[in-house]
Amino acid sequence: MSNPNDAGATPGDAAFRRGDLKGSTVEATYAGALSFMRRKYTRDLVGVDIAVTGIPFDQAVTNRPGTRFGPQGIRQASTQFAWGPYWPWNFDPFDTLAVVDYGDCFYDWGRKQDVPGVMEDHVARIIAAGASTLTLGGDHFIAYPVMKAYAKVHGPLSLIQFDAHRDVEPDEGGRIDHGTMFGLAIREGVIDPKRSVQVGIRTSFLGEEGYGMTVIHADQVHAMSAAEVAAEITRVTAGNKAFLSFDIDCLDPAYAPGTGTPVPGGLSSHQAMSIMRGLKEVDFAAMDLVEVSPPYDHAEITSLAACALTLEYLCLRAWQKGARGAPSKD
Repeated sequence: MSNPNDAGATPGDAAFRRGDLKGSTVEATYAGALSFMRRKYTRDLVGVDIAVTGIPFDQAVTNRPGTRFGPQGIRQASTQFAWGPYWPWNFDPFDTLAVVDYGDCFYDWGRKQDVPGVMEDHVARIIAAGASTLTLGGDHFIAYPVMKAYAKVHGPLSLIQFDAHRDVEPDEGGRIDHGTMFGLAIREGVIDPKRSVQVGIRTSFLGEEGYGMTVIHADQVHAMSAAEVAAEITRVTAGNKAFLSFDIDCLDPAYAPGTGTPVPGGLSSHQAMSIMRGLKEVDFAAMDLVEVSPPYDHAEITSLAACALTLEYLCLRAWQKGARGAPSKD
């Protein structure tokens, strides 16, 4: 474990006092300036691999609100994960990846029709600086403008969507709705449906039949091994840039009660994390983690699950860049 603080013998507040962008430090979970995983809080993206940014928006929800507090809740819960190595990878991804907390996307809540463009521009600036994003929502609508920014660089993206819902309900366009945006994104050429997969679905839908996306329903996930699910995701998305969009309501409410539209019968945290570990061959553009609503959470269960899932993604990206851990000693 490295010590990237500039503070000498006086530890703490690595979010602001950190010198080296890489490495981790031990810091009290209950104290200090908050940032995601105690990464440096900065908008300087020189040498940065991944910028973590929050989009605290929940004005597109159809049921319970509160996801505007998602980025804040996830950052606070992340203090429990802020040093490695991480099981079962047995390495610290922050030794390999330069990751910073870029802060949140700010928007005028009184001008809602302008918000999607503000979100897209926010992410586009990060991409233009040479970094990719790990975006913390916010409701699931945020995935639409974020993916638009990436599609302008990479072309139509493969969507890997972990979710209880399809999010392709009928929409004539122009609406800000967290249940319709992927249908819009497909029609606009942001998503390549033939190379996209939805995992954990357990609700019916009213829109056009699937738009050609591969769907692995929740009951199928439960009947398959994690390796089988990961292999199918890898097969469908092969040869294309993929955007991983994880709606926390993909998890069963027992594992993620703090969300706006919970649906029983979902994945366990273990299932979801195990599937993600199998995506080593996927060519990722970026990830978002959405729909965490701390006002409906209990004992940070949902925020902790969100942190664990984002950490799996960071370990994936570090593994792809060459990180390897020592073998487990059983």
